[in-house]
Amino acid sequence: MQGMEVTQLLHAVDQGRDDAFDRLFALIYDDLRRMANAQLRQFPAHETLNATALVHEAYMKLVRQEHKHWENRQHLFGLLSMVMRRLIITYAERKSAQKRGGGVKPLPLDEALHFSEAQAQEVLALDEALTRLSAFDERLGKVVELHFFVGLTQKEIGEALDISERTVKRDWKMARAWLSKEMGTA
Repeated sequence: MQGMEVTQLLHAVDQGRDDAFDRLFALIYDDLRRMANAQLRQFPAHETLNATALVHEAYMKLVRQEHKHWENRQHLFGLLSMVMRRLIITYAERKSAQKRGGGVKPLPLDEALHFSEAQAQEVLALDEALTRLSAFDERLGKVVELHFFVGLTQKEIGEALDISERTVKRDWKMARAWLSKEMGTA
């Protein structure tokens, strides 16, 4: 049922109704926190990583967009996934630059996200490998992004990409092998 309500709110946002975006955010907030936690879980550390800050930063990026048009729930969540991924990558790049003596201004997330230098490099390497995978096969890249960064199940990925769960399983296996080889972990 939530999917229908999300779609209705997306149409209201598209029509310029001021209250619709905040209502939409409140409706999907728990899903966004789950996405953020899934992304941050991929880079375990002894430091605490804050999913709330990541969700709010992603929200702020969307609010600042001049043109707010999303086709459906999957489109919105795909966009939010990419925004969260970019925030984590940007943080990792800044963290890496600071370690090399760069005078880069910290992100607002700096107080919430604490990567070690090794983790920052791992995030950047994964992002580069995923970018190459997406260039090689866009659907494989989407499967990895939706599973790894968004935390969707294989069934949910199939629904989002309009493919069978069996195809998702096959794509996931192929993408993992490709990434392992690409990142030198095979």
